[in-house]
Amino acid sequence: MGDIYHTDPEIETIEDLSGKRTFASLPWWLYALILVIVYTAWSVYTRENLREAFDFIIQGIGTTISAAILSYLIAIVLGLIAGLGRMSKNIIFNNIATFYVEFIRGIPMLVLIFFIGLVGVPTAISWLNELGFTLITNKDISTYSRAIAALSITYGAFLAEIFRAGIQSIGKGQMEAARSQGMSFGQTMRYVILPQAIRNVLPALGNDFVAMVKEAKLYSGSSFRFKEAYTILTILYLMMTVALSSLLRVFERRLRND
Repeated sequence: MGDIYHTDPEIETIEDLSGKRTFASLPWWLYALILVIVYTAWSVYTRENLREAFDFIIQGIGTTISAAILSYLIAIVLGLIAGLGRMSKNIIFNNIATFYVEFIRGIPMLVLIFFIGLVGVPTAISWLNELGFTLITNKDISTYSRAIAALSITYGAFLAEIFRAGIQSIGKGQMEAARSQGMSFGQTMRYVILPQAIRNVLPALGNDFVAMVKEAKLYSGSSFRFKEAYTILTILYLMMTVALSSLLRVFERRLRND
């Protein structure tokens, strides 16, 4: 009865009888990442070429984060509407939502993002101008706004399927029970079904947000120092995504314990 072995979903830990983790249970992958980050930070501090790349790229990190957050909030709304549309018995709503989801998911993401930003947005502006709804021109739409539109529309389709799966994971008996108590369909979805569905799909939503941070590269380079630029960029995004993933895991554990 020396040690008690306990298997965790992410890493295998070993605990002694006092409940404390032993030396063998330490998350070595995390320490390896920290060593990489520390080494890169030292290299940036001691090497001028890396320091110049870092100073240039760090200016775009704030823009990247803000674009990811705004895009994700819009994508959640689009995804929820489209997800409900996919389940709707209204043939028009259902077909519009299905067309949107299938069209977006059928095209490579990188191609779609550039298409929406460089082709879709200008075309929509031209149509609106012809119909007299707006007087803005294509030049008035910034790259930042185009990126938010592209990311929102693209990820909205993927979130739609996540929401649909989450809603369908809730037993039909709960819908029937709520309706039998006099609640309308809208009230049942709002107070009974959606809260449970969102809790079920939270890990998938979190993973998509981390992916969106990686996609929201709203900076541009003015030099051809690819080695320095992409080394710094890789480490910065690694730090952000690891931090986001860790926060999401903590949030998920707290929800499960409620």
